[in-house]
Amino acid sequence: MTTTAKLDVNNQDILLTLREFLQSVLQQNEISAILAPQRLPMKNVVMPVLITDPEQLNRADPLAPYFPLNAARLVTRLTRKPSGGKVAVVLRSCEIRAFIELVKLNQGQTDDIIIIGTDCLGAYSNTDYLKKAGDDPDAFTRRFCENALNSPNESVDDAELIPACRACEHPIPDGADLLIGLLGIDTSKQLLVRAQTLAGEELLVKLDLPTFEEPDARQKAVDALIKKRIDYRDRMFAATHEATDSLEKMTAYLAGCINCYNCRIACPVCYCKECVFVTDVFYHEPFQYLQWARNKGALKMPTDTVFYHLTRLAHISTACVGCGQCTNACPNDIPVMELFRMVSHRTQQAFDYEAGRNIEEEPPLSVFREDEFKDIVGI
Repeated sequence: MTTTAKLDVNNQDILLTLREFLQSVLQQNEISAILAPQRLPMKNVVMPVLITDPEQLNRADPLAPYFPLNAARLVTRLTRKPSGGKVAVVLRSCEIRAFIELVKLNQGQTDDIIIIGTDCLGAYSNTDYLKKAGDDPDAFTRRFCENALNSPNESVDDAELIPACRACEHPIPDGADLLIGLLGIDTSKQLLVRAQTLAGEELLVKLDLPTFEEPDARQKAVDALIKKRIDYRDRMFAATHEATDSLEKMTAYLAGCINCYNCRIACPVCYCKECVFVTDVFYHEPFQYLQWARNKGALKMPTDTVFYHLTRLAHISTACVGCGQCTNACPNDIPVMELFRMVSHRTQQAFDYEAGRNIEEEPPLSVFREDEFKDIVGI
């Protein structure tokens, strides 16, 4: 699918232009609602909001460098059964890839949604965003976009992108029905809008935007950003490997874990309705704790923290999209993302698989391939 159009930028204001674009999408007869990041009226946080009134989109902020949750599982709530209407959902690249994995796991469907994705410029930590955005978060988003698109330095007001974003090699929402391109585009004049599916093309035709030829500068800008992020990712992997390459080091790395399970709750692809770690299996008898303490001389409490993370790694390393919400949710700032990202990258490489790459691609371990891992099984 190669249908490409341009979105003329209103008064050199990307944020205003995107809001007007989303309003025009919602005004289409077949679109019942839009799920989009919106600045809440009671506070300057930006959260996914299901919107049916176009006027409400005046507070939409899909480019805010703020990422309090991965919305993929919210989309599964809207799609697990027919809703009676079609919903447009505005998602980051990692949210789209997580949703694709959840669809493969029979947690959601794509029939009644249109996915709209913008080039992802990244996000700051929740704390940094709330400190820096101040009383005028719209101005902060505009300043962030201008800096991210026109400067090699991705910081604004001394705030740095979170490691998950700095290591993300997927800033382009390839899985979206409609892609809104920013990188390599003169965003003071126009944005690129590209249909990537038949559903996206049908919507784009109805929006009646002028055609646009993608400039050569776009691919160069995309390639440069991806190279920068892969370089950071590989340095991150090397440092994480050095910090976790033995059981002793792994135990130290995860020493601050309190078994709150926030990382499991925040993870978009950790979808089990009941986790073994919240059952009686790990609700040990009091005498067992005392016996273990006598055997070792001392017993770190709570127990089973390393085992918990190793189990999660085994369960979701083929589906991890590296969104970073695990670290974002950790109350003790354990760099969980770095560990999960490193292991999942290697796991997915081993299976020649990439989470969220293609909705038709079957997940590892769900199918039998006769020629797979012959060097290991000895066949």
